[in-house]
Order: sequence, then structure tokens, then C-alpha cells
Amino acid sequence: MNKVKITVLKTTFDKELASEYGVEGLGTCPMLKVGQIFYADYAKPEGFCDEAWKAIYQYVFSLSHGCSKELFYCGDWIKTPGVAICSCNDGLRPVIFKLEATDIKSEINYTPIK
Repeated sequence: MNKVKITVLKTTFDKELASEYGVEGLGTCPMLKVGQIFYADYAKPEGFCDEAWKAIYQYVFSLSHGCSKELFYCGDWIKTPGVAICSCNDGLRPVIFKLEATDIKSEINYTPIK
């Protein structure tokens, strides 16, 4: 298992939906900033949003377990093997991520319970 590099590409904000459904003063995501980089494998990186992790985890898992040489979805999505572009599930202010497979080996830093 290898680490996956997670880069925050973009933070967005849907003004129209936010004006109808959001609380006063709502803006872009307060947790993640463009350019931030995280590394992950089986576990959510420290400081990463719980909800965003739930939205991208399956891609991180796949890339960390060897899907790095293949294209996702039979090649009709992302043109580069080992890369996925994903977003969190916040409908008013989604954050866009680039996930990249790496050659950095993962280390399990816990003791499995038997």
C-alpha cells in the first residue's frame, strides 16, 4: 500500500443556492485552503475535513492499493492513470481535490487487534 497525495485545487461557493438555503455570512469552506497538501492511505489525514474524507475515501483507497496504473471508469473520465479529481459533498461550497498515486510506502502505525 502506498500513500496518495491529496491537493486542494479549488474552493467554490454557489451564491445563488447559499442565498436561498445558507445561513447569513456563509462563505467558502473554512477548513481547507487552495494549495494545501495531505497524504493518506487507509486513514484520514490529520486536519482533513471528516465530510470531505467520506466523499473521496473510495478513490484514495483504490489509488493506494494499486489502481495507479489504470484509468478510472474505463478511461472515460480522467486522462492520466493514477489521478482522480474529486469534490466534497457540500452542495453550497464544495472543495475540489486532485488525488495522485505516489511511490511513498505506507506504514501502519497502530497495532491490529486480534
